[in-house]
Amino acid sequence: MQEVSERDFVNEVMRSKLPVLVEFGAEWCGPCKVVAPELRALAMELEGKAKVVTVDIDRSPVLAKELGVQAVPTFVVFDKGRPVGAQSGALKKAQLLAIIEPFLPRPAGALKPQEVAPLVARKQVVLVDTRDQAVFNRVHLPGAVHMPIEEIESRLAELQMLQAAPVLYCRSGEQTKDLAAKLAADGMPISYLDGGVLSWEAAGLPVERP
Repeated sequence: MQEVSERDFVNEVMRSKLPVLVEFGAEWCGPCKVVAPELRALAMELEGKAKVVTVDIDRSPVLAKELGVQAVPTFVVFDKGRPVGAQSGALKKAQLLAIIEPFLPRPAGALKPQEVAPLVARKQVVLVDTRDQAVFNRVHLPGAVHMPIEEIESRLAELQMLQAAPVLYCRSGEQTKDLAAKLAADGMPISYLDGGVLSWEAAGLPVERP
């Protein structure tokens, strides 16, 4: 994982085209050692989507002071050259991801559960469950209609005739992500639920069990 200093901070962080998660730490910092494996795992997961770098406050004291770092480790997210979020402490990978996730580049058509839920409530979108019929019958998202993923491309006209804009979903979001990318390339952009049913339930949103 890359360490940046006051000398290269502007080029590596503020001019980065990708969002950057910066850890301000120190060699003597115990919590920094605890969080290091979590940070390395996150850096691997976000490769190509974001940068994860470290700054040693003892080697870059002016930078730490300018950014108001008062404890280590402190994590600051930079997006388009500006600090847009910060948190301190020995955070887990999921907590670190939550800080930077709002600034990550998204595939075309991807919608987060927190974005979709109010649209469903206002009947501005219709959820389309692309899983197997048996799975749909056991549990599905509120107001969802069923359309197996292998039938979507032959039923595009039917999708467009729904009462509101369709949002596809599957279990994890991977299948509908691939399908949305294919349809977009064919000139038929369509939205899908990023993370699928798993992300919906993780967000604490309701499901329907007939």
